[in-house]
Amino acid sequence: MHQIGILIANFRFVDFIDIVVVGVIVYRFLSIVQGTRAYQMLFGIVALAVLWWLSQYYELYSLSWILQNFFDYLFIILIVLFQDQIRSALVSITNTKFIGRNAKTKFDQQIEEVVVACSALSRERTGALIVFEKYHGLLNYSSTGTRLDSRVHSDIIYSIFQTKSPLHDGAIIIFNGMIQAAGCFLPLSKNVEIDRHYGTRHRAALGITEVSDAVVVTVSEETGKINICYGGVFHYMENEEVLRRYLRKFLIDIDRVGVEPAQGRNL
Repeated sequence: MHQIGILIANFRFVDFIDIVVVGVIVYRFLSIVQGTRAYQMLFGIVALAVLWWLSQYYELYSLSWILQNFFDYLFIILIVLFQDQIRSALVSITNTKFIGRNAKTKFDQQIEEVVVACSALSRERTGALIVFEKYHGLLNYSSTGTRLDSRVHSDIIYSIFQTKSPLHDGAIIIFNGMIQAAGCFLPLSKNVEIDRHYGTRHRAALGITEVSDAVVVTVSEETGKINICYGGVFHYMENEEVLRRYLRKFLIDIDRVGVEPAQGRNL
């Protein structure tokens, strides 16, 4: 108790700021790596740390020496292992409202291309599944498809989902202003209470939004209807302007001012 009293007495406001900043950085990093292979690697490093502590406690000198040398270079190892996630974190800093104009313009360009493509696909009743990755990493799912790293363009999106395209049977994942991958397989929703008329495409949209903060646009092959799925809720898009407005809401406005999602509508 005496040591705690000394600690409290010497605690400064700058120490509080220091703790808060470190906490935000750790939380941000964990949010980005969630749902990726990096998350599994992170648990592997924690397991090695526990093993190193046990080797110290039980005086396992050989194992302790190996792990000690490993952790001596831990900082460099972390940079190598998590370079994609670190890059994503640095990019996401520019997406805050403090540097908002560039991020807003970037999203507006992506949204317009997606709106144009979805409108054309809807008229032809061609199915589509478009995923906007936000802060929760989706590398596990993008790795199941074909890597493209192509800029977001309506013609490219339209071509991908044509029935004769080898990549049409799956989702495209958009991240950091690029079509990261196409033909990706997403987890299907495990919700047993969803409507039976939902097909595989819509169940996949629900599934990915139940495990991440992704925004998903679906085009029904049967009806041509366009929907947005966010937070496990579908929102029916009546026309292009509604689609444009909802994409802006979920991709820009929520990140900036904490706007709550609107209530979902039936498909």
